Amino acid sequence: MGITKHDRIAKKIAAVKGTVYHSDKGVDVRTTRQAIEIEVDPATFGEGTRQLQGHRQARYLAVPNNLVKEALERIAGTRVGVMNEKGKIKRRAT
Repeated sequence: MGITKHDRIAKKIAAVKGTVYHSDKGVDVRTTRQAIEIEVDPATFGEGTRQLQGHRQARYLAVPNNLVKEALERIAGTRVGVMNEKGKIKRRAT
């Protein structure tokens, strides 16, 4: 079994942020200032947002480039931000 899209994105963002990908449980990528959950399926955007609850850092949902627009629509009205698959912020967390 090869590397999944989720793992590939998580490892890339972790490298950009200078941290590690936590594949066990909880939020995928954690820094001192950000909690980043990677989701590659629009059906799981809500689950990803729930996993971010309770974190004091800025909370971000990271998605593949082709799903950024849909993610922005789905998280409208929340305090969660959106990143693309390279870790570029598309909507800043509040």
